Amino acid sequence: MRYRRAFAEGGTYFFTVNLADRSSDLLVTRIDNLRAAFNNVRADHPFETVAMVVMPDHLHAIWQLPDGDANYPIRWSLIKGAFSRALPNTENIREARAHKRERGIWQRRYWEHLIRDDDDLRRHVDYIHFNPVKHGHAMRAADWSYSTIHRFIERGWVSEDWGCSASIDEHCLYGE
Repeated sequence: MRYRRAFAEGGTYFFTVNLADRSSDLLVTRIDNLRAAFNNVRADHPFETVAMVVMPDHLHAIWQLPDGDANYPIRWSLIKGAFSRALPNTENIREARAHKRERGIWQRRYWEHLIRDDDDLRRHVDYIHFNPVKHGHAMRAADWSYSTIHRFIERGWVSEDWGCSASIDEHCLYGE
């Protein structure tokens, strides 16, 4: 069965990509490898990162693809492959993956969502930036190092205290 995906040339997409081992922290402990993989792929297959957060075991990103281009699957395949090749072969690999000569670093599939309009984009950006607070890694979104929230703060788009968890009230439930 072929998995159905939305393809829109020049589209803006929200992604969730997970490690196979959801108890792992590889994405933050090997952040330099992940950054290198992104930068190398972006050099040959351009895309703009609108927003992104890297959590220990998963990441969320919003990409804007170039006009006439809808091939985000090749980008994810190359990023996942480059990151995996930078790591030692220490993970447990199931027989099905070994037979296909696959590593056991990433979940095979990922979630994608084609952004529909400005409100949809805003809600997904908020979700991305609030994710470290939601998962208990930070008290404020700005306290998490691996997030584009810092770029948004520098540009004055959000305040440094955006995304609090001290009191869970209506203004703190971003993206929920």
